[in-house]
Amino acid sequence: MAEIALKQYLENGDIDEGLVSVILDLSSVFEKIAQSFKTVDTGKAGSQNVYGEEQKVLDVLSNDLFEDYMRKNQYVGLIASEELDGEIKVDGSPYAVCSDPLDGSSLIDVNLSVGTIVGIYKTDTFIGSKGRDQLASVVGVYGPRTTILLTAKKGVHEFTLRDGQFFLSKENLKVVEGKMFAPGNLRACKYRQDYTDLLNFWVKEQYTLRYSGGMVPDINQIILKGKGIFSYPGYEDYPDGKLRLLFECAPMALLMEQAGGAASDGINKILDKELSSIEQRSPIFIGSKAEVARCEEYLSRT
Repeated sequence: MAEIALKQYLENGDIDEGLVSVILDLSSVFEKIAQSFKTVDTGKAGSQNVYGEEQKVLDVLSNDLFEDYMRKNQYVGLIASEELDGEIKVDGSPYAVCSDPLDGSSLIDVNLSVGTIVGIYKTDTFIGSKGRDQLASVVGVYGPRTTILLTAKKGVHEFTLRDGQFFLSKENLKVVEGKMFAPGNLRACKYRQDYTDLLNFWVKEQYTLRYSGGMVPDINQIILKGKGIFSYPGYEDYPDGKLRLLFECAPMALLMEQAGGAASDGINKILDKELSSIEQRSPIFIGSKAEVARCEEYLSRT
């Protein structure tokens, strides 16, 4: 059976040519970022992003690649990045693309998997948008293999980089039920008994711990294994957590819902949250439907 390349899959999938163009350009960005890990310094860049967070050399390079490709794409009129200030209007073209260019960059120097998260909309401003308005979500994963998780609201599919092209490697990935957990922000246990109780439930029920410290590898694992829960609650110092709605939570939530799972802030679905600012943060509980419901039940206790 002939292998299906990403370009062929998109062009045969009744997907708008503009969206096809954007996704293919993003695949080129992912390939170049993956190549850069072999040669580029993995240390600090000596600079900070717009949120005051210290940048790695690869943070800057990844953002530069994303920004360069999206500015040159004829269908992209608006971009936003976790490494840039606000949203940037390119021209009057219809597509709007937002990205965390290198999620988990603190894991680079210890050689753990990291990735790029992208959400694609049709809008002239991200403000007022909801995650459900996304036309597609695309995540590049840089590990032993370079892969893409893609949804254009037609299920979730994995593509693997080989010989300079991404080929379809897994179709219609589904998240059902199973005992696996990735508990982020354990500092919250100091202030939140409800989160401590939830963690104790997972431990006593003998769930398998699979937490890397990076959202991309952890969500990738949940989707590929077809089970599990990733949690990142707020607490006293960060009541809305640290993950940003536009760049991280909404794109991942679209992938998870398209795979049959769920994503919540503990009360509301992530995809139903309206963006009020580019830097808006949100708690997130994302994984199988039953596990997300359990998070909502435990964390709504008084």
